[in-house]
Amino acid sequence: TAGGTREAIDPVRFLSNHSSGKMGYAIAEAARDRGASVFLVSTANLPDPVGVDILRVSSTAEMQKVVVKQCETADVLLMAAAVSDWRPADVAEQKMKKKSGEDKWNLSLVRNSDIVGSIEGKKLIKVGFAAESQRLKQNARKKLKSKGLHLVVGNDITAEDSGFGSDNNRVVLIGIDGRAEDLGLLTKYQTAYRILDKVVSLLG
Repeated sequence: TAGGTREAIDPVRFLSNHSSGKMGYAIAEAARDRGASVFLVSTANLPDPVGVDILRVSSTAEMQKVVVKQCETADVLLMAAAVSDWRPADVAEQKMKKKSGEDKWNLSLVRNSDIVGSIEGKKLIKVGFAAESQRLKQNARKKLKSKGLHLVVGNDITAEDSGFGSDNNRVVLIGIDGRAEDLGLLTKYQTAYRILDKVVSLLG
């Protein structure tokens, strides 16, 4: 999966995040180059990778529907998309207008379903991504356990030379044994290749 999901507020506005989708696309391209059959579920406005099946979605609910279906026959799920934890409780049918004298606008949110957590009882390798601004390894390990992942890719979003929108990345890989491997600064494609090295070892 790739990109940041968009949760509609009205026909004009939505909630989202800064994810560019570049990491997910790099993984799709690296997996393709290594001989995998790849299905990419994307919210990102990026050129379609050659030789990759792609389906564009917008919201977390749309992404979940497609991912769950694809995982019925998949060997590996790599959840590189930045999925919104919350969505507006109500979506306005028409553009919401400013009211005279109104200085504040309260928006009620409800929690989205956990895509990875909704995939149970299926024999596939699950790789998650943790974009963190503090306590990177601690939070990544927590996500690994809570979501039942085989591998988590931790990304420090405060790093100036990598992360959101960049062509480079600086990540740490943490497996179920809890050990962390810092990859250092690499291109997103190089990072993807190293992630897939771990995936291949998990596949046996």
